Amino acid sequence: MSDDGTTREPMLEIYLFEATQLMEQLEKISIECEKNKKIGPEAINEIFRIMHTIKSSSAMMTFNDISVLAHSMEDLFYFIRENNEAKIDFENLFDLVLSGIDFIKGEVLKIENDGNADGSSEILVLKSSNLLKNMKESSEGAVKDIVLEHHEDTPEYIGLRENSSEEDKRKYVARIFYEDGCEMENVRAYAVIHNLKNIVSEIYHIPEDVIESEHSTDAIRKNGLLIGFSTDIGKEKVEEQLNGIIFLKELDFAEVKEYPPELNVLKSKKTIVLEDLVENTETIVTRELAKQPQINKDGAEHITKSAKQQSIISVNISKLDMLLDLVGEIVISEAMVAKNPDLEGLQLDNFKKASRQLRKLTNELQDIVMSIRMIPVSMTFHKMNRIVRDMSKKLDKEVELVIIGEETEVDKNIIDHISDPLMHLVRNSLDHGIEEKEERLASGKPEIGKITLEAKNAGGDVFIIVKDDGKGLDKKRIYDKAKLKGLVTKSQDELSNKEIFSNILLPGFSTNDNVTEYSGRGVGMDVVKKNIDSIGGSISIESEKGKGSTISIKIPLTLAIIDGLEVAVGKSKYTIPITSIRESFKPKENEVIADSEGNEMIMIRGRAYPIYRLHKIFNINTTVKKATEGIMVMVEDNTRAACLFVDSLIGEQQVVVKALPTYIKKIKGIAGCTILGDGNISLILDVSGILSR
Repeated sequence: MSDDGTTREPMLEIYLFEATQLMEQLEKISIECEKNKKIGPEAINEIFRIMHTIKSSSAMMTFNDISVLAHSMEDLFYFIRENNEAKIDFENLFDLVLSGIDFIKGEVLKIENDGNADGSSEILVLKSSNLLKNMKESSEGAVKDIVLEHHEDTPEYIGLRENSSEEDKRKYVARIFYEDGCEMENVRAYAVIHNLKNIVSEIYHIPEDVIESEHSTDAIRKNGLLIGFSTDIGKEKVEEQLNGIIFLKELDFAEVKEYPPELNVLKSKKTIVLEDLVENTETIVTRELAKQPQINKDGAEHITKSAKQQSIISVNISKLDMLLDLVGEIVISEAMVAKNPDLEGLQLDNFKKASRQLRKLTNELQDIVMSIRMIPVSMTFHKMNRIVRDMSKKLDKEVELVIIGEETEVDKNIIDHISDPLMHLVRNSLDHGIEEKEERLASGKPEIGKITLEAKNAGGDVFIIVKDDGKGLDKKRIYDKAKLKGLVTKSQDELSNKEIFSNILLPGFSTNDNVTEYSGRGVGMDVVKKNIDSIGGSISIESEKGKGSTISIKIPLTLAIIDGLEVAVGKSKYTIPITSIRESFKPKENEVIADSEGNEMIMIRGRAYPIYRLHKIFNINTTVKKATEGIMVMVEDNTRAACLFVDSLIGEQQVVVKALPTYIKKIKGIAGCTILGDGNISLILDVSGILSR
């Protein structure tokens, strides 16, 4: 869907989704090849396939600048693929590829925002052409004579084909069945015919009108797509191309002397010649484009197997949001039925048995829906490879990015919120943390710096850790800057390292005197904290001068359902996220002390903690005011900790988080609300907001 809520043309939606996925995949492969200064057959084939797919689908969508750019890059990798001895300028090659990726991503973003893909790829196409020319010149003598198989529509190829004798041409028959549920079989069938057009001299197919006929989709699902064609291309090559069809379930393929009767009937009344198909090249949009033939047999078999086993569909995230909301309502309704006050005191054994079964099924449904929304952090992590690569070049630093735990899964909404913070942290590590080559060598470190990006599960939370082996943070410099800004009043000895380092998370705080492209403006780390706070996470910093820094981000697995502790204050009920609670206890007489301004504190194991009375914060009437009559709940956020004073504890409960109206969001200390089993509303506390009061 577009931003204004209107539904896009389905084929455009598919194009945008596929283009985005392919560009991410291409970026990952390109960075890996550039780093290793090596490009193997599988990588070449995959890059070539991606470029070919983008070229064809963009041409059919009439995004011509994207198509022309992809075509020019396809030329490059075709040359590399067909010439093992070709001399490759890795740096310029992948500079060009990554620039092309940026261009295509930018055009796709315009389209997603309902704009026009009006950028010009002329400069990049010229660079690609010059690079290909240079590669050919530098490889002269080592390059074998080749036929441009992927440009079958060029005059050179057509001339070769026209000179082929009829005796050289063989007849083939193929019947294609698609995976159940793949949808749009008629469009996919047209894609097959369209992709065969360049290697055949005649082609007949049933159904005849795959696009125009409203019955063709059902016919293909029932009987498959039957195709007969003649070509001078070998059987193995043709079979490889057909096996590369996406969502292919079954393929029957054979060389024949004569077409079967049903195809011969078509031949007698109508011949579909190459020119008929060429005229329609850009009229039909399709997502599924046949993959190119592979260099080695093993690679071809692997891709064919993957295509046949694919049983994945893409679902708009808004539909998953609606499903999750519905499951949340079911969870609440189930609790309201099971804990209905009207049932108190009644002996209802059968009802309780049915209620337990309902609870079991509701929990299973909830777990399944949550798992559907869970995606690995791998894509977000691998995006950092590009940042490290580009910054390393600009700053003339050699840096290795190590990724650990990329299979760790979190909710889709969480992923959307951590991408920017991670980008800032990786940039800071490379810009501030990793030293220049000479400085590293002088201090006995390897010339190549290392940044480690790690994700791991810990109960109901996920930890994301960004670690570097750079120069570390200057504790004294940070403290002096914080004191100058009036952010600290205690002496340096009275503060822990974490408390001092946490100052770099504050708005406008920067110890970098020189403003560069990446730092010195006091913007960045406060954005990181703001984004992490918005999803109920926390961030902590550890560092040792001369050895490096470690920044740990703790985030919840999901924003939709949390484990919380229900507390009572007067007649109101509040939910405190379990992840923010350290302990709870009943204070003793004379443990609570107050300063001259009336601020209350309590001593626990030799340390003073401030006390926040919830009935005062939210102006609630309550009879529980003496410290010994209520309960203290110790909560923490990053480096801060405090005690919340409440009337009583109700118990731990898993709650469904509901959004608040806009006017309530302005109240500091409230993150959302939930509906309890008795039908009452409980406000969910934002511990970070309360502690920053």
